[in-house]
Amino acid sequence: MSKMMKQMEMADLRGTFTGVRDLVVLNVKGLNSLGEYTLRASLRKKKIRLKMVKNSLTRRVFTEMGMDFGDRSPFLAQNSVVAWGANSIAELSRAVDSELKDAKKANLYRDKVTVKGAVADGEVVTFEEAKNRPTREEAIGQIVGLILSPGAQIAGCLLGPAGQVAGQIASIAEKKEEAPSEEASGAA
Repeated sequence: MSKMMKQMEMADLRGTFTGVRDLVVLNVKGLNSLGEYTLRASLRKKKIRLKMVKNSLTRRVFTEMGMDFGDRSPFLAQNSVVAWGANSIAELSRAVDSELKDAKKANLYRDKVTVKGAVADGEVVTFEEAKNRPTREEAIGQIVGLILSPGAQIAGCLLGPAGQVAGQIASIAEKKEEAPSEEASGAA
């Protein structure tokens, strides 16, 4: 490949991966055209894109972008296909995993598409760790739950004794109401 072609390819990679900090790297070997089309089409519906990359050029571009995998990393070795898109690394990883484990398509991908790993916010992580991370919505829900928990406990502490006092006052009021009616019926 000429120097000019390499520069053009690297410029294309820079343009494609500008702003991308979450991605999954796949190893694709021996996948037929039907399998590739099926994989790309089903992931495209989930707004996930795939791109087969030249490892040496991709390593350079990612290093420039602050995602350094190292020269001897198995991450960008053999045939590499980069998947990116979705709102978070968790959504991306879960979508790729569900596609590869789909029972209807298992024969298309078996031993032909494997996951090498994931990159979460520019940092290399295992695929399992990427799948188990919370999505943005899940993280916000957890934070809101943690924020509201002490308030709910305080409200419970304040309402608990107040509820007991209110119950005692109500029972005393009921006894006073019952007492005059019994006296009136006994006097007649």
